[in-house]
Amino acid sequence: MDAKDILGLPKNSLPIPQEKKSRPPKDSQRKPDGISREVYALTGGLAPLMPAIDSSQLKKQPPKDEKITWQWLPFTNSARKDTLQLYHWVRVVNGVPPTGDYSFAKYNKSVDIVKYTDEEYEKYLNDPGWTKEETDQLFDLCQRFDLRFIVIADRFSSSRTVEELKDRYYSVCRAIVVARAPALGDISGNPLVKEPYNVSQEIERKRALSMVLSQTKHQERKDAEVLAEAKRITESRMAAKVAEESELPVPSNAGPESAERASFPGDTVSPSSNVQLPSATIASSALTADNASTLASLRMLRVYLRTYALDQMVQAASSSAGLRTIKRVEQTLQELGVNLKPRVPTKSVCAEHLELRKEILTLLNLQKQLQYKEAEGSSFRDCSYADTPSTPKDRTFVPDMSFGGERVGKRDQKRKAPGRLSDAPSSPAQSKRPRKLKASDL
Repeated sequence: MDAKDILGLPKNSLPIPQEKKSRPPKDSQRKPDGISREVYALTGGLAPLMPAIDSSQLKKQPPKDEKITWQWLPFTNSARKDTLQLYHWVRVVNGVPPTGDYSFAKYNKSVDIVKYTDEEYEKYLNDPGWTKEETDQLFDLCQRFDLRFIVIADRFSSSRTVEELKDRYYSVCRAIVVARAPALGDISGNPLVKEPYNVSQEIERKRALSMVLSQTKHQERKDAEVLAEAKRITESRMAAKVAEESELPVPSNAGPESAERASFPGDTVSPSSNVQLPSATIASSALTADNASTLASLRMLRVYLRTYALDQMVQAASSSAGLRTIKRVEQTLQELGVNLKPRVPTKSVCAEHLELRKEILTLLNLQKQLQYKEAEGSSFRDCSYADTPSTPKDRTFVPDMSFGGERVGKRDQKRKAPGRLSDAPSSPAQSKRPRKLKASDL
């Protein structure tokens, strides 16, 4: 009797196939280099964050002529003041132990505390608020705890605050340094003399810091709103101030100090104008709208590079000039051996550079006017009224000097259409149209 008989199943029935559960694939982790398989198995498959030794050193073989052993030897530590004898394992090469001080003694750093004598204390360090015993105890604790004034205030015998201890220590050190110096110029760069300790400022700083740290979220939001409103008011006032300053006139006799505020005369002189503008007039009318906006933007920046200000002023001056004029100015600067940008952009150098550009632009404008005047004079010399095409050369011009007489010029004749000429033409030839040429006439 088997299980099929118990369950009442036929003996020739096939077993019900069972679905195999799929196992999750195992993540194949490769053992990192520089670590043994046993150590890697003990860590649970997790590699250390930082290797204790470089993997290249594991494959490096020691020299064959060196015999390395480890020995338990005593050592001396210069950081200790007692005669305690300690031992440690030392790497010995060829039986010769290493010599010298303990390798970790170099990390023993101490603060140099000023020492004073009884005579110096009586002469320079007397203070009605401090006794000599308290001062000696303070300097002893400063030597022991390396100027950790929080610990010193905890170990101090009397109830002194941290600020009082700091003030007494730094005042004594400053007085000793000044008394021992041969001249005040030798200690002018000493931090104790250059930046003395200020008790009231330190107390106020700690009080403000404690207030900031003890604020609630509501107070922080309120303070942020007040600061944002103050910033908005400041920006609006600055914008109004800049607008008022840009509307103020600039004097024409400005010196080199105000050379940065003066723009350059643009290429605005037209050839048809017959009036020559002097250099003083050009300098007085040099302030343009672009230059005013540039000055306003520079005042808003507060802090900017001198080269940046020079570029802005040159661009503002070149906005009213043509591209050919700008290239001619740069070409003139190169011919004079002057850099387009000063190598040492100080205030005086930039002012002279701006003044030179202004003079070059003035010179170019004067050259334009001179060329126009020369062309106009040559045209008057070469073309007289008798040689004009409208007047025949074999006929002299006789003006009509009668009172109230009217002159009919060439311009009036052109305005009249054919057939609308004067009712009494001077000759029959003038009233007829010219005949067109034919092929037989050629």
